[in-house]
Amino acid sequence: MSTSTSHPNHGFFTTQWALVVEASGTTPAAQAALADLCEAYWKPVFHFLLREGRNEDTARDQTQEFFTRLMSGGGVGGVDPKRGRFRSYLLGAIRHFLQDLHDHENCAKRGGGIAAEPLGTLDGTDDGTVGVEVSDPGSEPNDTRFDREWALTILDRSLTALKTEMANLGKKAHFEVLKPWLVGESSTMSTTDAAKSLGLNEGSARVAIHRLRKRFRILVREEIARTVTDSTAVDAELQYFVHVLATESG
Repeated sequence: MSTSTSHPNHGFFTTQWALVVEASGTTPAAQAALADLCEAYWKPVFHFLLREGRNEDTARDQTQEFFTRLMSGGGVGGVDPKRGRFRSYLLGAIRHFLQDLHDHENCAKRGGGIAAEPLGTLDGTDDGTVGVEVSDPGSEPNDTRFDREWALTILDRSLTALKTEMANLGKKAHFEVLKPWLVGESSTMSTTDAAKSLGLNEGSARVAIHRLRKRFRILVREEIARTVTDSTAVDAELQYFVHVLATESG
């Protein structure tokens, strides 16, 4: 699903996240855009919950509940979508969701009326269940892992889009053979071997790699553009995407 529109003469475009923010999420188009973003970026939330101590079944159920609340406009009070990119909004929303879950668990166990513990000081409970452990945002390793999952989602969706495009052009084999040059694994095969595999000379193989890389960069940029509010934010988010992947692989 795509809701992005462009107007090159005016230097303005409406991305999916911009549509949600500008319409305050109340129109059918804004709701459809938010639903598409939630479907695309559920994995970072799921893995965030796993690292918070949930088992897979609980993390999956709570991820579903989180996005259900997000779509209905409830359960994420205090997180302003106009103040950040979709990535930042999603992380802030999941933190509020976890705090809300903790508050309700405390009320159920203690009969209600008990003040919630501050963020960053919640421990496991005596009955063996794992408590919510949300530390200061500036020092929380899980934030870094969340951004890592976000970047990997961008990467995976861009690769999938490129694979589909190449298959539609009858060049599925080209994508499979040349994919290592897109994901930093080109040392596993020489251009000579790649050329032989595709029935090309080495010069043609190098041209094919260059074109595939160029198209891949465009698709990554387009995917990132879906999650920011305006064109001026795309370059910064793209740089951060590269930084996150480079940091993890370094």
